[in-house]
Amino acid sequence: MGLENVKHVVLVLSGKGGVGKSSVTLQLALSLTQQGHNVGILDIDLTGPSIPRLLNLEDKKVTQAPGGWLPVKVHDARDGEAETSNGHEAPLPVTPSRRGSLHALSLAFLLPSRSSAVIWRGPKKTAMIRQFVSDVLWPPNTDYLLIDTPPGTSDEHIAIVEELHKLAADVQPQPTRNGNALSLESDTGPKLSGAVVVTTPQAISTADVRKELNFCVKTQIRVLGVIENMAGYMCPCCGEISNVFSKGGGEVMARECNVPFLGSVPIDTGFGALVEGVKEEQNAVNGTQPTNGEASRKSTELVERYKECGLCPIFSDFASRIDQKVRDATTS
Repeated sequence: MGLENVKHVVLVLSGKGGVGKSSVTLQLALSLTQQGHNVGILDIDLTGPSIPRLLNLEDKKVTQAPGGWLPVKVHDARDGEAETSNGHEAPLPVTPSRRGSLHALSLAFLLPSRSSAVIWRGPKKTAMIRQFVSDVLWPPNTDYLLIDTPPGTSDEHIAIVEELHKLAADVQPQPTRNGNALSLESDTGPKLSGAVVVTTPQAISTADVRKELNFCVKTQIRVLGVIENMAGYMCPCCGEISNVFSKGGGEVMARECNVPFLGSVPIDTGFGALVEGVKEEQNAVNGTQPTNGEASRKSTELVERYKECGLCPIFSDFASRIDQKVRDATTS
């Protein structure tokens, strides 16, 4: 059975294209790993995969192993270390924070080049998604699998939901013995925990996203929350947010559709520079070099550099609330 190493599956959906589903998926994944969770990203936008580009891993290829494909490693898990002020003083009483691992899989990792076009009809898309679900060997103890989807409510969406519901139905409660009593343990396989729906504030976007919320109702997918992306512009100099376009459309839509609203995200050019590696290029031009090995590691790992991004606190809050919703649903 596929996804046996995955505890929770979360879809990232939107009926509208260009609202930033892939960047939201990536930032949620980075925030969850910073909070100690092992995370996987599955990119099922077959005709326009963006995750490899955002990760700056377009040159990577999927490895074939006995039993399936191995996803591409973005970064390893790492145990936190208590800080010390100098070599003569005792370590400060700080609880070490564990960083989770991150792996990703996309059709782009299987294509011969970045410019290769995927010209497939619906049945071939469905077959590819089924293979993604059944033939990928995610690392053991993967806490979250975030699935980045294409716009709309078409073949890819129907295929992934059908496969996930089928997996959930195939998992039968296993009897376990507690003393002389027998009980049924049902948490033995991957669980479709819900969906995060992304929109922009404009009415033309929220009109399409309402259809996605209707799709969730008809396919019995719990909506964990709505994120209003591109709500304002964050000044790179002072951090002030200006409502260049509009703001609040996503919150109004969520309230009218009776689904949770997670919050608004402004446009931050710093995030674009982060994923494009502009900061490293500027350091090279200015002749700035890291002072030690730790600084060097932080300058090359996206998860560490993301801590300096202005959007990091926002998505950290989103990740914490999503994790809490998932855990509450699991224990209820």
